[in-house]
Amino acid sequence: MLLDLILQAIIGFSIVTMKLSVNLNKISLLRESRGGVLPSFYDFAKIALDQDIVGLTLHPRPDERHIIEDDIKTAFKLIEEYKKELNIEGNPVESPINNYKGYLTLISEYKPHQATLVPDSSSQLTSDHGWDISQSEQLVDFTTEIRKSSNICSIFIDTDMAEKEFELILNKNINAIELYTGPYAEAYLDKRESDIANEISKIQNLANIAKGKGLKVNAGHDLNIMNLPALRELDLIDEVSIGHAIICESLSQGFEKTVNEYIDICNG
Repeated sequence: MLLDLILQAIIGFSIVTMKLSVNLNKISLLRESRGGVLPSFYDFAKIALDQDIVGLTLHPRPDERHIIEDDIKTAFKLIEEYKKELNIEGNPVESPINNYKGYLTLISEYKPHQATLVPDSSSQLTSDHGWDISQSEQLVDFTTEIRKSSNICSIFIDTDMAEKEFELILNKNINAIELYTGPYAEAYLDKRESDIANEISKIQNLANIAKGKGLKVNAGHDLNIMNLPALRELDLIDEVSIGHAIICESLSQGFEKTVNEYIDICNG
C-alpha cells in the first residue's frame, strides 16, 4: 500500500484500475413486467460481456420481481464461457419462498466469484443503507458460510460509518466492501456543491481505511455518466456495479455504446 502511494506520487499514474460490473436487473424487470421472454436476458448479457467489463452483477429477490433463477443459470454459463466474474447480491437472512431458494442456497449452488451482502428488507424497491455495528455478530455466521462458496465476500457499507465501528463490523471472512453511494448521487443530482464535496470526502476516507486493511473497495448505487468521473479520480475504487443508469441512458443512445462510455470513464 505504501509503495503504491509512493509510486503514484513519483510517477503520476493511476495505481487502481476501476472495473465495471454491469447489473442486469432492469433487463429482467422489463421482461417480468410483461411476461414472456423479451427483452432477452441472454442477449443483453452477451452484449455486455463482449465489452471490456469485469463481469455481471445480479440481485435476485424473494418476490422475483426481476432476476429469476434461470437468469442466474444463464449468467453462470456465460461467465464460464467468457472467463469473467459473477457477483450475486442479496440479503443472507432471506429464506426460501415459492421459487426463490434463499440467498445462501443460491451462493452455495452457483459459487459466484463475488457475493455482496446487502441488508435490504424484502419489500424494498432498491438498496438504501448498509450494515451497522449491531449486526456484526450476525455477519460472522453469514460470511463464514459465504466464503465456503465465493472468493470475494463483500458487505454493503454506509460511507459515514466511523472508523471504530468499521473495524468492529469486519471479520476474517470479509475481504471486500461496497460503499453505498446513494447520498453522493443525490447531492450531485441536486447540485449541492458542499454536500458533494462532503460525500466524496467520506467515500475517500473510508476507502483509504479499507485499503489500509487490504480490502477490495467497490462502490454502487445511482452512479451514472455524470457523477462517476469524480470517483474515478480518487484512484481508490476497484469496481463499480452499475445497472439502472446504463439502462436509462441506453434508451437514448443504445446499450453497447452506453456500456462503452462507462468503460472509458473507468479506464480514466
